[in-house]
Amino acid sequence: MSGAACIAILLAAGIAMPGVINRVRAWFAGRRGVPFFQHLFNLRAMLRKGVVTGHTSTLIFRAAPSVYLAAVLTAMLFIPVGGLRPLLSFSGDVVLFAYLLALSRIALILAALDTGSSFEGMGASREALYGAMVEPALFIVAGTVALVSGYTSFASIFPALAARGFTVEMSIVLLLLVYVMVKVLTVECGRIPVDDPRTHLELTMIHEVMVLDYSGVDLAMITAAGWLKMSVLAAVAANIAAAVTGGGAVAAVLWIVVVAAVIATVESFIARNKLSRNTTYILTIVAIAFVLFLVAFLLESDITVS
Repeated sequence: MSGAACIAILLAAGIAMPGVINRVRAWFAGRRGVPFFQHLFNLRAMLRKGVVTGHTSTLIFRAAPSVYLAAVLTAMLFIPVGGLRPLLSFSGDVVLFAYLLALSRIALILAALDTGSSFEGMGASREALYGAMVEPALFIVAGTVALVSGYTSFASIFPALAARGFTVEMSIVLLLLVYVMVKVLTVECGRIPVDDPRTHLELTMIHEVMVLDYSGVDLAMITAAGWLKMSVLAAVAANIAAAVTGGGAVAAVLWIVVVAAVIATVESFIARNKLSRNTTYILTIVAIAFVLFLVAFLLESDITVS
């Protein structure tokens, strides 16, 4: 039952997060904004439309949306929510989780290249570069929580973190890991300041340019998978925060809402980076993650630096 509850919560979070982001962003802009579930109405409209494919595209282009959605859904099966156990777990599943997200990225990159469009090729090359650069940060975060908890499975990591007491220093380290995970989310999901999901006509696009040739059901699957991917990464950050602050599954759900509100706040006050600044932004995320891992190692080993 707990595994099914985790899936239900993550699916609900994936549906709710775009609505929270839209409403918070509208509130900061001083306007009424779109209805909370407008993104679901847009998804329904996509499902009602036909699929149009180019003459140069192959089976890779048609299969990519299904692979993208399947990879994200599979990754979701390994994520607990607070004290609720996930549907699947095994020792070392944190590595499989990271590579499932990488598989979802590779599917879209190959599909963009399959179209033969130089415009989509630019977006694919940027996505490949940024994905390769931010992946170490995700692994370092996973390695840090594995080091502190003593486990390599999400199902054991977060309960172990919640069960032990932390010093002030270790609590700060874990909360900063939450900050790093939110930054990783902005890169993985193409949010500001790395990319702008509302932009469709500029040469600086990344994610959106890769899916320009998609329509109908295929575009709906890609859109829904993007929401679920955001909820999965937000859940990882929320679980770490809930382990520090306490509160179990309820606290984890509240932290997911907080992550969505933070994303909306950033998008309301910060413009998208220039492409030349994105590499520095991502490398900074990796550097912060590495420093936090080193500090956690020193704290766990009870090593003092004089």
